[in-house]
Amino acid sequence: MRRVMVVLAAVLLVSGCAPVATPDASSPPASPTASSASPTPTPTATPTASATPEPAATTEPAAAPAPTAAPQPPSTAGVDIDSAASLQVLVNKRRPLVPADYQPVLVPVSIAQDGDEAVRPEVDAALAQMSAAMQAEIGEGIHVFSSYRGYARQTQLYNGYVAQYGQAQADTTSARPGHSEHQTGLSVDVMGTGGACRLDVCFGGTAAGRWIAEHAWEHGFIVRYPDGLQGITGYRFEPWHVRFVGPEVATAMHEQGIATFEEYAGTGSAPDYG
Repeated sequence: MRRVMVVLAAVLLVSGCAPVATPDASSPPASPTASSASPTPTPTATPTASATPEPAATTEPAAAPAPTAAPQPPSTAGVDIDSAASLQVLVNKRRPLVPADYQPVLVPVSIAQDGDEAVRPEVDAALAQMSAAMQAEIGEGIHVFSSYRGYARQTQLYNGYVAQYGQAQADTTSARPGHSEHQTGLSVDVMGTGGACRLDVCFGGTAAGRWIAEHAWEHGFIVRYPDGLQGITGYRFEPWHVRFVGPEVATAMHEQGIATFEEYAGTGSAPDYG
């Protein structure tokens, strides 16, 4: 048997074949050779630091539309409604004349009914022009029957009305001392030279009254206490009571359709002495 094995080995050597080793069950498994491609481990992805999320762009709320500006009173730039000497001084139940005993420079009224009237020089010149214009247009001019009244005279008149009618009634037609436009030397009571409706609301319906209502502004005057606006001016309709405010202010009021001096000046209503 040994001999046979020797012979077999020789034969194998001659043929170039090497004996195949039979693995022993007790032997550990062979280590992989270097040429054996060891499985390349799948690299574990290193978690990249997540970028800090950019804050979402804040959407600015749409700007609210600007509120519509409240209607403003007409511009009174350069118009002095406070100084007693001003041609545009505003005097009413809530705006007394300051000082209370103010007395303007006066001249006689050239178209006075009885020659015993006085106003400021600018007012007399404008009155004469207005009377001439009315005479040329309707054949009737203007007479002034009441004009400047000082503090003492207004006190007498007002107290007389109170005694006759009571204070509540008197306050609708006569100003308390210190609150009268007549004291400014800028206001007058007028009538047509024909004499109709003197010191009466019917004057507004006469040819003279209608002309004054339509054309007084052309000469710097306004009808100071218009019909139906006692809640603003504090006085009942007096179509005979005109007030000089100057051509610029009178024209502005006419063009803008403003009926009262209070509305033009933006001072608010003056229905009473509150």
